[in-house]
Amino acid sequence: MADTILQMRGISKAFPGVMALENVDLTVTRGEIHALIGENGAGKSTLMKVLSGIYPYGAYGGDILMDGQTRAFRDISDSEAAGIAIIHQELALIPQLSIAENIFLGNERTRRGGVLDWGRTIGEAKHLLDRVGLAEDPTTPVSALGVGHRQLVEIVKALSKDVRLLILDEPTSALNERDSANLLRLLRELNDQGITSILISHKLNEIIQVADAITILRDGRTIETLRPSEGEITEDRIIRGMVGRDLDQRYPEREPDIGEVRFEVRDWTVDHPTQAERRVVDGAGLQVRRGEIVGIAGLMGAGRTEFAMSLFGRSYGRYVSGTLHKDGHRVQLNGVDDAIAAGIAYVPEDRKEQGLILDTDLRRNITLAGLDRVSRRGVINPAREVVAAEELHEQMRVKSRDILQTAGDLSGGNQQKIVLAKWMFTDPELLILDEPTRGIDVGAKYEIYLIIQRLVAQGKSVLFISSELPELLGMCDRVYAMCEGRITGELDREHATQESLMKLMTLTNA
Repeated sequence: MADTILQMRGISKAFPGVMALENVDLTVTRGEIHALIGENGAGKSTLMKVLSGIYPYGAYGGDILMDGQTRAFRDISDSEAAGIAIIHQELALIPQLSIAENIFLGNERTRRGGVLDWGRTIGEAKHLLDRVGLAEDPTTPVSALGVGHRQLVEIVKALSKDVRLLILDEPTSALNERDSANLLRLLRELNDQGITSILISHKLNEIIQVADAITILRDGRTIETLRPSEGEITEDRIIRGMVGRDLDQRYPEREPDIGEVRFEVRDWTVDHPTQAERRVVDGAGLQVRRGEIVGIAGLMGAGRTEFAMSLFGRSYGRYVSGTLHKDGHRVQLNGVDDAIAAGIAYVPEDRKEQGLILDTDLRRNITLAGLDRVSRRGVINPAREVVAAEELHEQMRVKSRDILQTAGDLSGGNQQKIVLAKWMFTDPELLILDEPTRGIDVGAKYEIYLIIQRLVAQGKSVLFISSELPELLGMCDRVYAMCEGRITGELDREHATQESLMKLMTLTNA
């Protein structure tokens, strides 16, 4: 009989108006990588919050057994004492502290008398960073890191503890393919060292690659557990379990109707906001036409996000040179208000810090970027605001109680839908999407793809940044590649392949 490290039996958890989990069962064998998958709102993150003590004993129904013994975790420190560590989809680092300080926060390395041992702290942090392949100085502030590197710091923080069961909620969502592969390799190494992992991910190819078992949740219930050792498991088979039906196409068919150049960027150059000698965007230029989806591909650190944010009203970095043209005329954008007025919208890659006000309701989050559309002489019309918010809420198929629910209460995928709805409300002519489907399941991705296609069918333009090359190839009419802040090439749909893009993405001498 398999050596079971974890059993969750009959777990139920309700929120006001929503049954998040209903009699969920999960059995995990010691030393395996156990994938937990399902659509957004299926209950995956809620189940792991129950397991990790974030939702304490008494706040849910059912039993948790570790090593055959019933456990009652009253907070996260209880679960950590039992050898459980969780890495959340939404990062929980303190930006003002250094990498090393974040790694050992609450688990400090001290000398006799409780004095911090900085030498040991820095040394152990460096060793752990090397272990995950993150070449950063441990004294670097977390605020100076991109979202992908912050994710790796979260993983290092978990590894710094005496972990027996490691829970990873979308650990590769912020990583490109190469860094994702390194992380999956690391999971296998940890597996060989006897660490059991529960992996939540929407990247089905990764699940199939590393998982020893796959448990599928749908609408808060356990559907089935699949084991590759018992027969071949395909992505289509997993999707059928997740959504209850076959999903014939990942990317909707489309016949492009592309017009004249709408937006053009010339010789765009930007320096790092605090490091004057560091150039993050170097002479970049591109064009986006009416009715066109244009992709930007690049490895982590290539400058894609920095480029996009600096275009959006110079909201990142120190502008050095370059011009932006709309319909052949130069436009000057000195702030975000100017960008919105010029018909530009930006959906950021980090929805928690940059996209939403988490303690505010969905109604206000949806209308926030376009309050002038629901107000008169600076006074908001509540009725118009409710109508506008409900229309987009329904259009985006957000799973929530209503538009008065707090944004922070939603799953990550539903939060992403609200961010997209907010910028759609401004009726932009150029929509810049930075990792718009990160942390979103295959069914919800398809819905967002349809929305994007509907926008370009109306003559709008889309600039699409993604770390998933298949997504860029499936959605875009043309793709630009970036490396070290420079545009290194451009490929149309007919000639773009993963291999040709990767070659341009690593072309450092362009």
